[in-house]
Amino acid sequence: MPKFYVQCGPIETILDADSPRSAAMNALDQMLQTHLWIYDDCGLSENDCQTHLMLEALMHLEPSVQISEKGFNRHDAICLGTPETVHDWHRLMIGMKRLFVAAGLTTRSMASVGLTDTAQFVAPQMPR
Repeated sequence: MPKFYVQCGPIETILDADSPRSAAMNALDQMLQTHLWIYDDCGLSENDCQTHLMLEALMHLEPSVQISEKGFNRHDAICLGTPETVHDWHRLMIGMKRLFVAAGLTTRSMASVGLTDTAQFVAPQMPR
């Protein structure tokens, strides 16, 4: 699996991933994990959750995620939009929540399933 150097605001990490898109989502996952509690709040709709994440991303991250296989601060880095990456992460969390409900695991909170070692997480390919 290729090694990627990923930067976005305060996030600067090196990780293995199967694609630049997976690397970007994995890197943002490190920050977004602290917001998993929103998916456990019955008073928030899926749209409310996404709005919350977008506001957090806009306040703390750069508008794009820089991904390179050669190093940090590269002029030839791939740039992916932070809002699109946050949206993909949100869709993954909504999918997980729906799977918990379908499996009868409604008592399991999303916050309790947060990953402790996000460098091991490989995000699935999202449809374009």
